[in-house]
Amino acid sequence: RRRHTRCADVTGVQTCALPISSFDLDLDVLRAAVLKVGAVADATVRVKSGGILEIHVTPRNPVALWRQDEGLHLIDRDGTDMGAVATRADRPDLLLVAGDGAKEALGEAMAIMAAARPIAPHLRGLVRMGDRRWDLVLERGQRIMLPQDNAIAALQRVVVMAQTQDLLEREIVAVDMRNPDRPTIRLSGGAAAEMRQINAAVSGTGN
Repeated sequence: RRRHTRCADVTGVQTCALPISSFDLDLDVLRAAVLKVGAVADATVRVKSGGILEIHVTPRNPVALWRQDEGLHLIDRDGTDMGAVATRADRPDLLLVAGDGAKEALGEAMAIMAAARPIAPHLRGLVRMGDRRWDLVLERGQRIMLPQDNAIAALQRVVVMAQTQDLLEREIVAVDMRNPDRPTIRLSGGAAAEMRQINAAVSGTGN
């Protein structure tokens, strides 16, 4: 005769010594243990005829990589942490977000990402600034600094400039849209010096 041992909760994890009688299984506790796994959205647990324990899992779908001090984590649309990944190269298909409040404002980040689709090849990720607004970080370290309000409208203006004037191909450091009435383009040191020389030549003040 087999001796059946009840399941025990050890440091928050449901453990069972097998074999075990189905009468000694707490299916609700087992389901709760499965749901603690970050990648699991839902689970059903039941004992089928013949004493077979069946666990059906519905996985979460990652939509972004969330950069923290300790590394990169997968998160789903609700901002649930699904676990760590080793490098960005593991999931190059996902949006990268960082900064205070980035996970909580993921819905806005995804809307911004959709608006930025025409310049997606230039885009490296989004950084939440002061838990108030977003910066888009581009492949050459350039930034598009969006306002707290009407961020998508401001981004659409930058996209138009990028498409019609090759804005992102120029030697710029940042496109500052924080004040939509006074957008500012910050040039690199070399480009700024060249622009000053051109202005001086045009105005007749150059040497």
